[in-house]
Amino acid sequence: MVMKKLIQLNLCYQLILNLILGSFGTLYASLPGKAADKIILKYNVLRESICISELSTLANTGEISYSLKAYLKMANKQPEDLRRILNQNMDVDPVFLSKVLRSFAGDFVLDEVGQVIHSPSRRANRESLRGALVTSALSDRNIRIIEILENYPTSEIHVEGDHLAKIYQKIDAIVSHIPHFSF
Repeated sequence: MVMKKLIQLNLCYQLILNLILGSFGTLYASLPGKAADKIILKYNVLRESICISELSTLANTGEISYSLKAYLKMANKQPEDLRRILNQNMDVDPVFLSKVLRSFAGDFVLDEVGQVIHSPSRRANRESLRGALVTSALSDRNIRIIEILENYPTSEIHVEGDHLAKIYQKIDAIVSHIPHFSF
């Protein structure tokens, strides 16, 4: 039973890492109660914006908008690569996920991710990320990166592109030590 809980806990943290990896994919592609309408990607002095609906269409149908196609072309990236990232998924029990994300370790990870992926005002980042993750899992016990973006509860999601690698390294170090934590 304890081993099963540790495995489930590890899966939840892998889900959080997938969120970060999805953000890496957004950076890699040079993309910039209510659902998010757009992502604002900031990298050094650059700032780009892309509509979530364009990403949803790409993820669900493979069709690509003109503006998204232009961004991908400038970045010399393929739409199929971005589509694969947006459709990365993980099976997860939404109740268990909610419990893990409300633990000390879950709060820590959400706070770390919230410094890179956040609301425009930088308020309630933990709650926004937790809400997007749990809402995404509720309907089908599965979470895809695109669902997290669609369910983020502010009109904009800001991504600090120049801090993605640093935050990923921190969280990867934490996750690698999860079996040593006592919950």
